[in-house]
Amino acid sequence: MKRTYRITNKYRFITFVAVMVMICSMIIGAVFPVSAADHRKISYTEIRVESGDTLWNIARAYGDSSKDVREVVYDICQANNISAGDIYPGQVLRIPQ
Repeated sequence: MKRTYRITNKYRFITFVAVMVMICSMIIGAVFPVSAADHRKISYTEIRVESGDTLWNIARAYGDSSKDVREVVYDICQANNISAGDIYPGQVLRIPQ
């Protein structure tokens, strides 16, 4: 015997399909994450912070000269998991190239 189904409530059916599509896309996104960092290799230069150094001066001296200094400071903070005022003499910083 062939069993047939009828959609009795279109709103509920559309809601169900939309929720299932969102759940499937979230599962696929969790299993196969994609990020911009996966597509490029970043090289780093390590420097030791000297007394009187600021992130601004370090960014100007060692950072990518084609970028704005503020972007380089941000990149340094992201690479080292610090905020702009958290440097001290003797600390080793990774500078993205």
